[in-house]
Amino acid sequence: MKILSEILPILGLLTVIFFVLRRLPKGDVDHSDAYTKRRTLNWLPLGLTYAFLYMGRYNINVAKTTGIMSKEELGLITVAGTTTYAIAFLINGPIADRYGGRKTIIAAALGAALANLGMGLVLQSGYTGSLVAPFGALYALNMYFQSFGAVSIVKVNASWFHVRERGTFGGIFGILISLGLYFAYDWGTPITKYLPTQWIFFIPTIILLVFAAIDFKLVFDRPSDTGHEDFDTGDASSGEDDHGPDPVLDVVKRMLSNPIIITIALIEMCSGFVRGGIMKWGYVFAAETGQSFLQSHWGAFLCAAGILGGVFAGTISDRIFQSRRGPSAVILYAIGGISIGLSAAIIASPAAAYMLIFSILSIIGVHGMLSGTASMDFGGRRNAGVAVGLIDGMVYLGYGAQSLLISKVLPTGPAQTEPTNWRIWLLVVLPVTVVGFLLSLRIWNAKPTPKAKKAAANDDEATAESAA
Repeated sequence: MKILSEILPILGLLTVIFFVLRRLPKGDVDHSDAYTKRRTLNWLPLGLTYAFLYMGRYNINVAKTTGIMSKEELGLITVAGTTTYAIAFLINGPIADRYGGRKTIIAAALGAALANLGMGLVLQSGYTGSLVAPFGALYALNMYFQSFGAVSIVKVNASWFHVRERGTFGGIFGILISLGLYFAYDWGTPITKYLPTQWIFFIPTIILLVFAAIDFKLVFDRPSDTGHEDFDTGDASSGEDDHGPDPVLDVVKRMLSNPIIITIALIEMCSGFVRGGIMKWGYVFAAETGQSFLQSHWGAFLCAAGILGGVFAGTISDRIFQSRRGPSAVILYAIGGISIGLSAAIIASPAAAYMLIFSILSIIGVHGMLSGTASMDFGGRRNAGVAVGLIDGMVYLGYGAQSLLISKVLPTGPAQTEPTNWRIWLLVVLPVTVVGFLLSLRIWNAKPTPKAKKAAANDDEATAESAA
């Protein structure tokens, strides 16, 4: 029976992946078989690298359950990392636009590997003091390089996918990103159980070094780099020549003056707060209230939820709402708010934690739609790095805020074993979910306007004024 309980979540996860891949609709953009195969060879290692970056990011949450730090210490270390992550986007977004996502995903893997190696060495050295200072510095370094991951993915894929196929592809890509949560929690838990704690950092180090080499060999920025023809992707850069990214300050000014971009950024700040609040502390909640099965397979549950959320969001965005991302965000935020509210009401029941999986489904779906897809749409392939930097940076400001706030209100000592003492946790997260829902309503009809159409519209307007 014990073996069966270990295998069932894995079989369930594989079933979800198989079902999702079989049911995904095909895009309506014609590509040759050779192009499609080469594109798969491009995004698959890129996506797996990002998944293993997640493993090297969330492994610190698993390490906490071994007793090496308190909740408040984990909160402080996380804030150091997530604040660095958010600020780093202002630097790394322009770097990705200038040098390309291929180089920056390799930098992400190498830098994160170095930082994880450092955290493992701190533990192996027998250090007995507070981990806030050494881990805070190393985790901040880790998150600086981790921030290259998101901008690299968006920058590369912005040249390989038309706007009409990005939503559906976002579902496939969501599978790879969600696997990172599975790697972090469900691989991490047995690592800490059967090996010294430092190996929760050493193993991601090894994997990331391997994928840096794979990316160097297989990942390229543009179809033309692999012998295929570049094409008009239909996003905000459509109709422009490819002289390279615009000046950073010009792009930032344009983004900050765009009410749609600002609204998306605020929604994503809410997403970061909610996603971090549930994913980060749900694992600790399961561990401290004695829900061992949920704790052992938290990664599988998160992964399945993330896959379903990403595919649901991408499919309805492209197939029902004509590639508009706002309606997906509205629907998913509604699901998230309902599930968090119900979980808070029945927190004493074992079903409460499982119900929270629906909130993860919703928030990962929103995050994929807005940070991963809308940033490409509205930033355009030329300036995708800066766009995702501004948007995803807000995600991690929200993530850092919840780490600092929630770590101070959670129960400690004997009180932490009683589920009802954890209700405050969800009551802190719920209002932010409602705010995210209300903000999402404001972008219901938002779609990118290609530069060529903008120019034509301006010309028509000028002609009309002249005639008048």
